[in-house]
Parts: sequence; structure tokens; C-alpha cells
Amino acid sequence: MKILIKNGMIYHNKSFIKKDILIDNEKISEIKDNIIENDVYPDKIIDAQDKHIFPGFVDLHCHLREPGQTHKEDIYTGTRAAAKGGFTTICAMPNTYPVIDNIASVEFVQRKAKDIGLCKVKVIGASSKKIEGKEISEIATMKEGGIIAVSDDGACVQNAKLQQNIMKYARNFDLPVIIHAEDYNLAGKGQVHGGKIATRLGLSGIPGVAEELIIARDLMLAELTKCQIHIAHLSTAKSVQLVREAKANGIQVTSEVTPHHLIFNEDCLVTFDTNYKCKPPIRSEKDRQALLDGLIDGTIDLIATDHAPHSDYEKEKEFDFAPFGINGFETAFASLYTELVLNGSLSLEMLIEKMAVAPSQWLRLKSGIVDIDKPADLVIVDLNADINFTYDNMLSKSKNTPYLNKSLKAKVSTTICDGKITFEL
Repeated sequence: MKILIKNGMIYHNKSFIKKDILIDNEKISEIKDNIIENDVYPDKIIDAQDKHIFPGFVDLHCHLREPGQTHKEDIYTGTRAAAKGGFTTICAMPNTYPVIDNIASVEFVQRKAKDIGLCKVKVIGASSKKIEGKEISEIATMKEGGIIAVSDDGACVQNAKLQQNIMKYARNFDLPVIIHAEDYNLAGKGQVHGGKIATRLGLSGIPGVAEELIIARDLMLAELTKCQIHIAHLSTAKSVQLVREAKANGIQVTSEVTPHHLIFNEDCLVTFDTNYKCKPPIRSEKDRQALLDGLIDGTIDLIATDHAPHSDYEKEKEFDFAPFGINGFETAFASLYTELVLNGSLSLEMLIEKMAVAPSQWLRLKSGIVDIDKPADLVIVDLNADINFTYDNMLSKSKNTPYLNKSLKAKVSTTICDGKITFEL
């Protein structure tokens, strides 16, 4: 299939240029000032006048909930929501039921995603069996099945010796270890950041040191084992500093931050809205600013959604009993553009680098670049258009987002994955 995109502002070599793009099957075949329709005979023409064209977004951290929790999300609805948000590749975490800790589970997700998914799905295997932190999972066979990393995300390996062995083993297969940093004893039954709002609301707090202690431990283990590690969803200023110092010392570490940790601070919790309840918790304004600074100076490598869908009946409980997690695919780009780019905190170019280019490089993909002979993974966005999130128009099964019934700028009009239109208004 040939698709001709006319008159769009293309993100190319870290700047924007007005060009036409011709897609031929799965790749970009031409980029020119003016591609004449009668010269190329396209099957479809998209007029991108007054719109911007970016490389498709890549999400290194999401939860599709299948198998086992399809009342929250499934592979079809999750990839459909991702496509609406402009994502062309996403990475599924293994904390499903059963856990993705063996090759059969890996192949199940890959096969179903290939058959019905609306974006490419990479699988992350569990570090330990059943993510219980007791025994190393079947990393070797999962690697043969195509996993791109291992992680116990949703849980954290508490035993340092086991974590060291996981790193040694993963390194043999050139697999990064993704860290969900949480010391259970320090976190306890905490519900929110252990700060002023926790005290004001009478909720138990999760101190920043619960995250920082595990990060410090795993950085030392990574230095010892020479394993590549990736720290998921950084949330504190001290965590950013630990990663910054580790990079300066040559430790193989990368890190990510979520949109909600970049945008919100703990004050958002004063209304007891469980749609802001996540783990790690949304922290202080000082922490939020440190995360933004770390993203800008390169300490934090990329933005990941940590898309964590939960059904209404789960979130509509007393705060202590509601699950942790925020739905993120459909709101990620629009929220960051509206809340950070429009107020000058972040450049549009850097936002694209952190949502598309850097995660593509991390995954060693050929995408992440709008250029000839590159995969036709693209998202077309109207930066001036409003996008309203309602119960009826969100494509995810779950609606647990702080942006429900609110409006943001920057509406995705078209998403193209491997030369196929996966979302179109």
C-alpha cells in the first residue's frame, strides 16, 4: 500500500521542515518538497496541512493485563489505546496472571499481539519466577522466545544475592534488567508520598528512601556484575542524583520518568482522587522539578507511560483500598505538550526525543527517525486542536486517568505503524 502525506511539518534531524512523505508498504520511500500524486499513484492521500509529523512514539513500560486481568485491559484494547496516543511500539511488563516467566507465556503475548494488535508489542520477561523474588525465572528460554529485557515490575527483588545472580545471568544473554525500586519494609502499607499531604490527609506515607535505597543497591550490583540496568519510573530528587553520579562513574544505567511524575506534585491528592494514586507515588514539588531537570540534562533517558489500567469498581473505593496505577497511553503526549511544552518548561524537540527517538535507540529499533528507507512508523498531530477525554471516547477498557472529562491540546489525527494506518480520526 502506498500512502502519500502532503504538507506536513516533519521532525527531521532534531528540527522541523515542511515536506511530503511517500510510504511504500512498510517503509518511507520518498521525502521531498512536493511529491506529485500522478507520479506515484498512492492508494491514500493524507493532507497534513498545519499538522506535525513525528516518529511513532515508543513506550518502554506498560501493562496490558493479558493474560488474567482482561477486565482491566487486553492486548487489543491496550494496543488500540496506544495507537490513539500515537504509539507504534510498546513494551509489556510481565506482572500478569499467570506471570510471563516462561517461553509459553512470551509466545502467547507475541502471537496474539501480531494477530490482533494495533501496534508492535515487545515482551519483557519476569526476573524471578512468579515475580516472587525467590528463584530466577527461565531467562534463557525466554530470550530465545524474543524478550527484550527482564523485570519484576509490580514487585521488587528484596534479596540482594538473588538480584546479583539475576544480573549475572541476564548479562550472559545481553538482556537489561529493569528495576522497580521499592524497599518493602520502608514502604510498608504506604499510600502516598511520605510528606506534608500524607500528614494532612491522615494517610500512611511511602518515603523517598524506599526507592533510593534499592537504586543505590542495584547500582552497586550493576557495577559489580557489569550488567546493564534500567531504573523504571524515577520519582525523587535523590534518585536522579544517584543515577547522575552512576553515569559519571561509568555504570551501565539508564532511566525513565512518567508523564504524571513530571506534571503533578503531591498537592493533587488533597481531594482523595484515586486516579492520582500510583506507585511510586507522586511526590513533592522539589522532586518534580528535579525530575524535569534530570530529563533535560540527560540524566533521565526517556519518558515511559507506565500505563496501568484499572476498572472503575476497583478505583472507586476508599483511598486505602484502591489499586495503584494511572492509565497513560491516550493522554501521555497531549498532557506533556499542554502542561510542559506550552508553558516553556520543555521544548517540543526534546519531548519527541524522549518519547520516540531515545526509546527506539534503547530497544535498538530502526524506527525513531523520519527518513528514507526507515520503517513507516509515524504519528501526525494537530498541536492546536483540543482533545477531550471522556468515558465514551477513550479506547482503553479502563478510564483511570486524572484527565477524564478534561481537555488538553495536541490531538493525534493519524498513527501509522509499519506502513499501515492503525488510528485515524
